Amino acid sequence: MSHVGGSSSQDSSVAARAGSPRQSTREPDPLYTDPYVDVDRWRDEPERHRYVHGGFTDTELRFSMYFPPPERYEGRFYHPVMHIAGNENAASGRLAGLDGDSIGFAFDSGGYLVESNLGSTNMGGPGDIVNFRASAATAEFSRELARQMYGGGRPYGYVYGGSGGGFKSTACVENTDVWDGAVPFIHGSPVSIPNVFTVQAHALRILEGKFGQIIDAISPGGSGDMYAGLNDEERAALREVTRMGFPPRAWFAHERLSVNYTGVFASLIGFIIGGDPEYVEDFWRVPGYLGASPPESLERAHVRHQASVTRTISTAEARDMGLPVAIAAGTRSDALAAIQFSSTPEGRLQGAFVTMRTGAAQGRRAMVTGVVGDIVLLGGLFASEGVVEAGDQVEIDNSIYLASQTYHRHQNPPPEYHVWDQFRNPDGTLMYPERPQLPDAAAVGSGYVSQSGKFGCKMIVVECLMDEAAYPWQADWYRSRVRDALGPRFDDQYRLWFVDNAMHVSPSSYMTPSEGGAADAGYSWVDSHIISYSGILQQALRDVAAWAERDIRPPESTSYKVRDGQVTVPASASARKGIQPVVTLTVDGGDRAEVCVGEAVEFHAVAEAPPGTGVIVSAEWDFDGEGAYPEPGQLTPQSEVKLTTTHTFSSAGTFFPALRVASQRDGHTTTRYALARNLARVRVVVTA
Repeated sequence: MSHVGGSSSQDSSVAARAGSPRQSTREPDPLYTDPYVDVDRWRDEPERHRYVHGGFTDTELRFSMYFPPPERYEGRFYHPVMHIAGNENAASGRLAGLDGDSIGFAFDSGGYLVESNLGSTNMGGPGDIVNFRASAATAEFSRELARQMYGGGRPYGYVYGGSGGGFKSTACVENTDVWDGAVPFIHGSPVSIPNVFTVQAHALRILEGKFGQIIDAISPGGSGDMYAGLNDEERAALREVTRMGFPPRAWFAHERLSVNYTGVFASLIGFIIGGDPEYVEDFWRVPGYLGASPPESLERAHVRHQASVTRTISTAEARDMGLPVAIAAGTRSDALAAIQFSSTPEGRLQGAFVTMRTGAAQGRRAMVTGVVGDIVLLGGLFASEGVVEAGDQVEIDNSIYLASQTYHRHQNPPPEYHVWDQFRNPDGTLMYPERPQLPDAAAVGSGYVSQSGKFGCKMIVVECLMDEAAYPWQADWYRSRVRDALGPRFDDQYRLWFVDNAMHVSPSSYMTPSEGGAADAGYSWVDSHIISYSGILQQALRDVAAWAERDIRPPESTSYKVRDGQVTVPASASARKGIQPVVTLTVDGGDRAEVCVGEAVEFHAVAEAPPGTGVIVSAEWDFDGEGAYPEPGQLTPQSEVKLTTTHTFSSAGTFFPALRVASQRDGHTTTRYALARNLARVRVVVTA
């Protein structure tokens, strides 16, 4: 182990930049005083760079740093912070929000890349007491290594992170002056957890079997009424989750959401039963709670069953079998992922707890994330499959899960969280019994640091309008905090860019087994409903750097309105602002066409980039609506383009053709970076 030595002259473009980086006033952290390097070598993949790995003595903090050759360095670094601790080598995968190319993007943008395990060697562990300390220590040590390698002064630094990493990146700049800019993305608020998952789980249960008609109604060419054909209970559940902020268009992915987020919910229920241990019992017995006088649908869903284990299935075996292993199953190949039982009850088991009644794991439990045939998939709270053995007795019970689905109704956050107004009577009193306020849930992501909105650097937030896990209105909540904290400096330090047709994770960024996440069957997918927001995130990082280093003001924040928990944006690019292009598409002059097999239909499209944000550089057609986009559109790059084409369908069916476009700030047509994408869809009904 050693410190990195060596030096070189810094690229001349560094000295040419205007302005000076802010100097840190941060005192040395007493926890992280002795950094070391245990790997220092040049690598050729994915691009030529110097890789440095190390940590801090007597701590669990580990880091990885990726330094480009001197001729590619312009005096800055980019610093992704992950949503969970435990992995200092995530940036080379698809987990850092840049479609698996964080290293290449950093080099192409004149910087080196820095990442850490956030102070914990345990994947999913808590990290250090306040996560920004590990990130700050890593960033400051990277500056020492950069000065040794490149020469010159203090490098500028830019931190970014999504979801839990969005919490962490805001905590980094709200509590230190280590970084010069930040790009939090898809971030939530202090009331995100567990509430966005409880209300989603409730809707998934009540609306099972009805999502097809809901999505059909709000898809292009549909009726527009997503409540049509629902009974009173179903309408109420859909209205409740929508007013809480869930974007209805995201229900197209309800099957994936059901599997993926039940696994996440398994770990979050601990916040409820740990912070309010009497709630579940009250739910099933006390008037005012849904379970005290359960509707028929709740009684039908209630599962209590005794069985014995006949087979255990490890994570590695489950992946070989093609089972959709949940994130909560862990990263170890020998972790218990699934069980077969002597008998399984009727009804929906997803969300039920499997509690071990005998054997080495007696008293321990795991949540059911799904069922495939007679195989029960688990959220994974057992260390390895050897802990549970054939013959062990179990109890399967979903009482806790069902009770947790309406826990949000019994919370009473401050009035600034307006989505809770639906649970108040006209006189302001509560409709439901109030439970104690859970501890500030921002602690989940930020390391027990609330979101104050006060920071000294530049910040651009990227939020998605179809985000099913960080509901879009929460970015508006944080924006209000920033405005209150910064006052007249607000426009000089902050931007909020909403991204339409994008969900919590970019479609090409879902984890694969090799990256320690879920199996492809559960997470890797493409779809013509959504686009990747990664290019917009990349442009935000470049813009925040130009803002901090040269005082080049980025494009304006997106114009939007918030009503009943939903964020809406203007139809035109010039009115919407932000940096995402806007696409309009028609088929035979409308949003729906009905034709016969072999009959030609005509498509017209207009794509426009907001003023000053670049030009449209590509267009791709996907006539079958499967998300492959095999046919390029012909265009000359400019801020507004019009496209026309015809297509004939060779088989009967209902299709949703889509056009996906991309704009690029500098008009580069061959680059893979900073492409701001958007899409539009129409409906074509083809009869024989």
